[in-house]
This record gives sequence, structure tokens and C-alpha cells, in this order.
Amino acid sequence: MPKPFTPKVITANALLEGDVVYQTATGWTRKLSEAEVLTDEADADLRLIDALSQQDLVVGVYLADVAPDAGVPRPTHFREEFRATGPSNYAHGKQETV
Repeated sequence: MPKPFTPKVITANALLEGDVVYQTATGWTRKLSEAEVLTDEADADLRLIDALSQQDLVVGVYLADVAPDAGVPRPTHFREEFRATGPSNYAHGKQETV
């Protein structure tokens, strides 16, 4: 019996700003709460291929597991929880001193 598909969102880094972004039905957003949750494996794969072709906008595109919580995607892994909190302390590849 096949393993059930875990819901996912497409995430990446915005090319110029370096901020974490999530794909919506019409573009990209910095808010995980606005991301489109993909619940079909074939659709997720097709959407990922499309996102990978948007190299003029984003880099590091991948599918991230989420758990819909009252209709809002919630990260299921620590890395994604950390990424969802916003920009890191890196500015254009250089770590800022605190």
C-alpha cells in the first residue's frame, strides 16, 4: 500500500533580497500563511518544475512538508520553522555582527 502524500508548500529564497518566499497560486509571498498547500503528489511535482524554471526570481527551490492547521500551513520540521520566522542574520551573504 502506498504511503499517503504529506501536504507540501514550495519554498525558495528570493533572488535579490535573499528572503524566504513561498509559492502561491499567483506568485510568491514572504508569508507562509499565504502559501498554497499542495496535497497531490503529481501536482506538487509539476508545480516544483515550474518554480525551478523561475531562476530570475528565486533560488534554492524545494518542497517542504507542512501540516494544515485550521487551513493555515504549519511547518513540520525545525528547519522550516526557523525559515518561516523571517530573514536570518545574513545580509547578501555576509553575516552581520551583533
